[in-house]
Amino acid sequence: MTRRTIVTTLAAAAAASAQRPARKVWKPKLGILARLTEGNLQFAKEEGFTSLQLAVDKNLDPDMTDEQLEQAKALILSSGLYVSSLGSTQNHIVANLEQRAGVNATFAKVIALAGRLGVPYVATASGTLPEKPLADQVSEIVRVYTEKYFPACQKYNVKILWEPWAGGPNIATGPVGFEALFKAFGDAAPVGLQYDPSHLVWQMMDPIQCARDFVDKIYDVHLKDTEILWPVLRRVGIRPLNSARWWRFRLPGFGQVDWKAFFTVLMDAGYAGAMNIEHEDELYYPPYSGAEFTEQFKAGYRLAHRFLRQLVPA
Repeated sequence: MTRRTIVTTLAAAAAASAQRPARKVWKPKLGILARLTEGNLQFAKEEGFTSLQLAVDKNLDPDMTDEQLEQAKALILSSGLYVSSLGSTQNHIVANLEQRAGVNATFAKVIALAGRLGVPYVATASGTLPEKPLADQVSEIVRVYTEKYFPACQKYNVKILWEPWAGGPNIATGPVGFEALFKAFGDAAPVGLQYDPSHLVWQMMDPIQCARDFVDKIYDVHLKDTEILWPVLRRVGIRPLNSARWWRFRLPGFGQVDWKAFFTVLMDAGYAGAMNIEHEDELYYPPYSGAEFTEQFKAGYRLAHRFLRQLVPA
């Protein structure tokens, strides 16, 4: 090989490298779900977490006074943690219209609460009318959100996110529901996904391909695993006559989710939002003593944190 050939080859490689877009360093926020208390936030901070999803409950009430709101803001600010979302699951299109009016009014307050706290997302289920065809349910969801929620979303700069929980009042449980809803709402609507791969696993869906297909709609992430109890499943099937339990939620790393593949999807997309551990692993229950984490629940969070730090940069 001549000197000219070497120089030409190096120049060509340098030119190709210059044309290739620089890949950003993948550094999402890693956190937990919690009730708003000084002790819970202190635990999250001490363990090295950087984000939170907060539950809407008596500690974080949409009807809280201005003074209580300022106290909540001060507590969050002093923790140094980023709050990515508030969690409030409702059936937004419940058939009983009087009940629906109450749900809609309360959820609009939750959106306002998020905005006043500087929280960008409210996590929920889509709502459902199980007796109606899918198209009719989608149409009603679009109508109700547009009339009851989007004015508050626009005022407070908040998006509504759906978690694919098939056990709740929800049609946003996987690709079919996602596709129907996003097509009906259009790209400009303030809606998206709080993606949780565990829910697709127990529905026997592919959480990795689904994440690829809808990654541009993923604004927040839950980190939770699902363990399939194969000896039970092979005996009783997915609809057991004796109500045998053939799956259970676990901490990340203790179930069937391919976390390397899932995080690769997020890395390729440049996802830089929050990824909060949703701890529903009953082997580390009970979760709370009053509103504070129990020690065994904290141990579960620590175990999940150690596993995830092998895959997620600090």
